[in-house]
Amino acid sequence: MRISDITRLSWDQVKRRKVVTALCAAGISIGCAAIIVAMSIGESAQVYVEQQMNSYLKMDEITVTANTGAQAVGNKPSSESESESLKQGKLTQQKLDIMRKIQHVTAAAPFQQLDYMELTTLDGLISQNQTQLIGTDLEVLTDFGHKFLQGGPSDLEDTIVLSYGATMGLFDEVTKQNMQDQINANPYDDAVYEQYQNLNKIPTPLYQKQIQFRYYSADGQILTRPLRVVGVLKKPTGVKDDQIMYDKKGYISIATAELLKKELKMRGDEQESYNSIIVKVDNQSNIEQVEQQLKKLVVSTQTNLFQKERLANEFKIIKAAALGIGVFILIIASISIVVAMTMSTYQRRRQIGIMKVLGANLAQIRNMFIVEAALLGLLGGLLGVLFSYWIVWGINGLITNLSGEQDSVIIFIPLLTIPIGMAFALATGIFSGIYPAVSASRTDALTAIRRD
Repeated sequence: MRISDITRLSWDQVKRRKVVTALCAAGISIGCAAIIVAMSIGESAQVYVEQQMNSYLKMDEITVTANTGAQAVGNKPSSESESESLKQGKLTQQKLDIMRKIQHVTAAAPFQQLDYMELTTLDGLISQNQTQLIGTDLEVLTDFGHKFLQGGPSDLEDTIVLSYGATMGLFDEVTKQNMQDQINANPYDDAVYEQYQNLNKIPTPLYQKQIQFRYYSADGQILTRPLRVVGVLKKPTGVKDDQIMYDKKGYISIATAELLKKELKMRGDEQESYNSIIVKVDNQSNIEQVEQQLKKLVVSTQTNLFQKERLANEFKIIKAAALGIGVFILIIASISIVVAMTMSTYQRRRQIGIMKVLGANLAQIRNMFIVEAALLGLLGGLLGVLFSYWIVWGINGLITNLSGEQDSVIIFIPLLTIPIGMAFALATGIFSGIYPAVSASRTDALTAIRRD
């Protein structure tokens, strides 16, 4: 008996016993779908969290700072040679140009963080949370993933580009005082606090307007020169206003930063060096390679890749638990296959006896039942893949309706999970059919024919 004959006979039995086939295939399909959906949710959640972490922690970026080396107590060089070695570790324009030419580097720019200051407008509006001023090359902001909502970069002095969060939460003195009085009078009133939070989420049109920053130092309050807003960055996708309103940044040119540092009497490095440089890499997989190249320039580097590794280890546990749930369901489904196939051997004793009389050997009888069980597993696996897509489609619709955001987490089915689910379904069918197959092959032909 050829394998094609065995397959045809097994398929005929699968089609003939419709109720048993439907029940067995349903059990396997549920287990297969559970494996695919569970692994897909784990994978999708990991990708979504990595995207969110990348938007905040910038895991495709390397922060480069000056290498001060090992210093003696007091942080002062004890000799002229040590002073020269410290100069080697400084971030100069020459090193910046070399960094931009390193393979896999898509952008490199100095980022001088001045301080957090209070943003004010010329018409009396005051930001309720301080804004961080950063000196950088405004032309490369788009290379670091920033997109402009209004305007664009400018090489003129006394100009500034604001993040979207920096435009939120600006009150006049009267509104600010009224809100403070209400909060002080009703510190536990949720309605008052919610009103205050809603005011902080309202953006103010600042494009092409002049703003100033109030800096609080040991010498008192200092108000900076007016800066014209030449650009406003877009709101980050997937981030709620509750978080954006605290992300207040103002980007100014390096020349403007130096002027403000002198005006505000800030202590800093000499103008020919930078206190930090951000290097953007084309792919996270190339971070370590680029970092090794950067260290050859006698600089200190820092990345957030350890966050990704920690996250991957945590999701390994989640994926393993999800896989275990699906396997458990398949084990339950395999019991139904064993019972159904065992009952089938008793119902088909006459057929088995006739096949043995006609010359079918034990292996052929056994293979027929194993192939039949494998077909049940294959059919259940195909249905499981179909069910998993329906389930994921329903979950995505539910998430979108509940969150009300189009850029919320989206569950997707990785291609690798489909063959994994199919393999488990097929293996479940085959292993479940071994015992009934062995039992059928041991049936005595003459006894089966005489009894029926």
